[in-house]
Amino acid sequence: MAQGLREQLIGAWKLVSYEERPVDGSPSFYPMSEQPMGIIMYTPDGYMSAQLSKPNRKPFASGDWFKGTDDDYRREASTMFISLFPNWIGQTQPRVVKIEGDELHLSTASPIQSSGKTVNSHLKWKRAAKA
Repeated sequence: MAQGLREQLIGAWKLVSYEERPVDGSPSFYPMSEQPMGIIMYTPDGYMSAQLSKPNRKPFASGDWFKGTDDDYRREASTMFISLFPNWIGQTQPRVVKIEGDELHLSTASPIQSSGKTVNSHLKWKRAAKA
């Protein structure tokens, strides 16, 4: 019997690419670079967690999470994506989902605002090897 979407999603997936495609036809851009880092995990009971980041993030000079400079915190927030955006609290984020073998393709169901442009987000993930 074929698995349902929920069963196919369960597990961990590593980020391969994250592209923003402007609806006005201007060139795509890559908010977390063309070689982003990230993981998304789906649990059997319906939870999801995702973290996306730019590669080679600079550590805080102080070595202390609570003693960063304003520049440390600004840089941290602009190079790591983990729902720091308070506008999404309590909101549903519909996605278009396609699974092809060990690849997961997620995209926004409708355009969003990103870097001052109206875009559709396209993320490609590869199933992570079992730990």
